Amino acid sequence: MSENSKIEWCHHTFNPWIGCTKVGPGCDNCYAEADFDKRRHIVQWGAGQPRKRTVASNWAHPLRWNAEAERLGVRYRVFCASLADVFDNEVPAKWRADLFDLIERTPHLDWLLVTKRIGNAKTMMADALHLNPTAMSNGQIWPLPNVWLGITVVNQAEADRDIPKLLSTHAAVRFLSMEPLLGPVNLRHLNEDRETNEVDCLHPWTWEQEIDAWRDTDDEWEDQFKDHHGVAVSDASGPMHASVDWVIVGGESGPKARPMHPQWARDLRDQCAEAGVPFLFKQWGEWSPRAKICGAREDFQTIDPQCKRWPDVIRLGEHGRDTRTKEEVYVQRVGKKHAGRHLDGVQHDGYPSPQ
Repeated sequence: MSENSKIEWCHHTFNPWIGCTKVGPGCDNCYAEADFDKRRHIVQWGAGQPRKRTVASNWAHPLRWNAEAERLGVRYRVFCASLADVFDNEVPAKWRADLFDLIERTPHLDWLLVTKRIGNAKTMMADALHLNPTAMSNGQIWPLPNVWLGITVVNQAEADRDIPKLLSTHAAVRFLSMEPLLGPVNLRHLNEDRETNEVDCLHPWTWEQEIDAWRDTDDEWEDQFKDHHGVAVSDASGPMHASVDWVIVGGESGPKARPMHPQWARDLRDQCAEAGVPFLFKQWGEWSPRAKICGAREDFQTIDPQCKRWPDVIRLGEHGRDTRTKEEVYVQRVGKKHAGRHLDGVQHDGYPSPQ
């Protein structure tokens, strides 16, 4: 359940337990459910189903990685958890406390916690620390300095709903895992309830900036500001919200993979470049632009002009549907290995620097 990972953005993966519940479109083709539930019947996915804690020998691996990292003078990134969700409602609180105890005892590891349940994170992290007698005796409070907190975002609706919650949760690094990317996403204009001001999650925003944006918009702007934010102008100062520190983008892999429109990935790359936010392009997945170079000297249109080697070709409109439009793009199912990791001929491997 833990290994030297093949995932491009981490060194190791660690699964303290196995099992989850599907909560969004990104979960539709979950490889973990297909393997551990449907194929091997090790644990049943879904709400109300017990999760399976991994064995003690598995929990010992991070201690070994930590010792090695200390000896070599490096830091290892550990993805937790690829077969579960740390903030799953079905997980016993004591298990989560044990995990955070392990995180605290491995200060030379950076723990990348990726969740689809960011709304649970604040409460569950606080509960985990309170259940950890070592942390309490040391006066440890959140955030732990070696926790990178990430959320899965696959479309604009999830971005609008979940990124503001991530920004309001303390962590050494906040990041987005946008895989599988299933639609266009504008990170510069989030609006969590369609009635509040838009949020640019790639730039930090201060109360002073917010006041300037409201100033003189109406004769009674100060009263409207207080009604809207719940705080008076005279009391509003300092940071209003943090920003995203890292963005990972990737297409879907597997037999039922849905194609990613190239422009979705390009737009996110360009948004990050403009804001100076590290960007990592993980993969195209099963589908690749037919006429684009993907880590090879030739494109697939040249290699396979009659679509005989890889017969599956579809035409994408700008919103990803298989349709004929002025923006049509051909993508071809060639498999993850052949599709590669190059976006417009460049491999993007940006990483954040924890503060």
